[in-house]
Amino acid sequence: MAVKIKLKRLGKIRSPHYRIVVADSRTRRDGRAIEEIGKYHPTYNPSVMEVDADRVAYWLGVGAQPTEPVLAILKKTGDWQKFKGEPAPAPLLVAEPKATRPSFEALGGEDEGKGEAITQKKKAEKKDEAAAESESAGA
Repeated sequence: MAVKIKLKRLGKIRSPHYRIVVADSRTRRDGRAIEEIGKYHPTYNPSVMEVDADRVAYWLGVGAQPTEPVLAILKKTGDWQKFKGEPAPAPLLVAEPKATRPSFEALGGEDEGKGEAITQKKKAEKKDEAAAESESAGA
């Protein structure tokens, strides 16, 4: 029986999430798996790659063959180099925490809460214009 380390797809149509699984090579992509050994979330920024290094080393040691996408993930995490005895790759990027926007109070803003409109109503402007016209006509 040929054993492969491959990706099992989960998630909605446009938000894929994958699990790294060990399965028989004859099973379908999302079929029954022998063991789940990791996660891969490509839509996150940066993408999340979690791999159980001990289980990967075990399955590679007993002859399981990784598929091309899983091989790329294993190379990025350093598990493939560890298995082959090569030097480790550069560490993966970690997402920087997002800067939070300062709150209104932190900026020193004070809410007076007058409850009045800033602009005057248009009816009041028309009355003032009519009064001004009658004064100029009467003079």
